Amino acid sequence: MELRHEVLKEMVLLRERTPDIKGSVASTIDGLTIACDLAEDTSEHVSALAAALVAMSRRMLILAGRGDLEETLVSGSAGFAAFYSAGPTVVLTVLAEPGANLGLLRLEGRKTAAAVAAVAAGNK
Repeated sequence: MELRHEVLKEMVLLRERTPDIKGSVASTIDGLTIACDLAEDTSEHVSALAAALVAMSRRMLILAGRGDLEETLVSGSAGFAAFYSAGPTVVLTVLAEPGANLGLLRLEGRKTAAAVAAVAAGNK
């Protein structure tokens, strides 16, 4: 199966398992969209910004000696955006509603990022 379809399948499962999740986008670390599970297609912008944010987050952790990036969480007045490393070349962005259960978001986001990383590794 094509990479995009396999990754999208994992993203749809994430949204179905976690009711507060609005959608997600998987992109390369260069900012190119792999798959999008959002009602409105803003994936190109989300992918570009996610790549930049994850690159800065990784660099910050290196400078601070805090290990490898697991996630970056951004809180806003209208919800949350969580960014996960899904292997060395993929970024998973997850958008959640205000009042979302952050523990569940983090747990399910990391699980999906690991599944996406496995899919990406198997498609090389």
